[in-house]
Amino acid sequence: MIRLSVIIVSFNTKTLLSNCLSSLVKYYDPSFFEVIVVDNNSTDGSPEMVVRDFPQFKLIKNNENKGYAKANNTGIYKAKGKFILLLNSDTEFTDGNLSKSVRFMEDHPKTGALGVKLINADGSLQYSAGYFPVLVRVFFWMFFLDDIPFVSKFFKSYHQENPEFYSKIQNTDWVTGAFFLFNRDIITKSGLIDEKIFMYGEEVEWCYRIKKSGYKVCYYPEVKVMHLKGASGVGITSGLKEEYKSLLFFYKKHMPVWKIPILIFLLKIGAMLRIFLFGIIYPDPRKKKIYEEAFRLV
Repeated sequence: MIRLSVIIVSFNTKTLLSNCLSSLVKYYDPSFFEVIVVDNNSTDGSPEMVVRDFPQFKLIKNNENKGYAKANNTGIYKAKGKFILLLNSDTEFTDGNLSKSVRFMEDHPKTGALGVKLINADGSLQYSAGYFPVLVRVFFWMFFLDDIPFVSKFFKSYHQENPEFYSKIQNTDWVTGAFFLFNRDIITKSGLIDEKIFMYGEEVEWCYRIKKSGYKVCYYPEVKVMHLKGASGVGITSGLKEEYKSLLFFYKKHMPVWKIPILIFLLKIGAMLRIFLFGIIYPDPRKKKIYEEAFRLV
């Protein structure tokens, strides 16, 4: 068994995918890892590019856009590695430290999933981890309380945006799906990605099951990967709506039923505050419309 399988799902991201694969091919060692590209019925020539320019990598062509979860699960079924890395097509490796994250997993068998330090194109830190969205965290998020420096330093936020958090190796609740390394042994206890989530928030729900089955989720900043956030997925409008939908799904699946109307109330209040903010205080018609749509969604 090889040590690592890298799975990249792509939908009409030809240039990004080419850059991602080019950054991987520099360090390609078939005895260490394989690369599987799962294409969601792209029409921009992505599959042809993979076959032509990267024949050493495997390509799976779907006949429809099956979404992030289902496409990744398709790749997982085909993967041969002891460890599996789900990687966004809008990421690029800037060094050869991929093996370092695998060695960490090998040395820490109770770590079921791992995320690394993500950086933006300008080298700045990208927030990419956090804690499960229990009601108090959703409350702090919706009322901007976790944006207060003192609060963000000591409070475990749903979206962790305290830079100090990202300076050290530590266990957390969830890490982003842009770089999601996991031990294939977790599948037996926690299952695969829930395919009812088309895109956005699937890693939070999966990490919940991973931790519930007895494994740890770790943030590992010793490896850095550039992530052009959002370039390979949905736009900001769809992204926010998908996050709201995934939160509702998470609560319906894992939380007591009495918590669901409280979540809906908090999401609606949060959307209303932002409609007021971007409608009156800091006028921004585009953002105002986004939150109006989010309000109607819940």
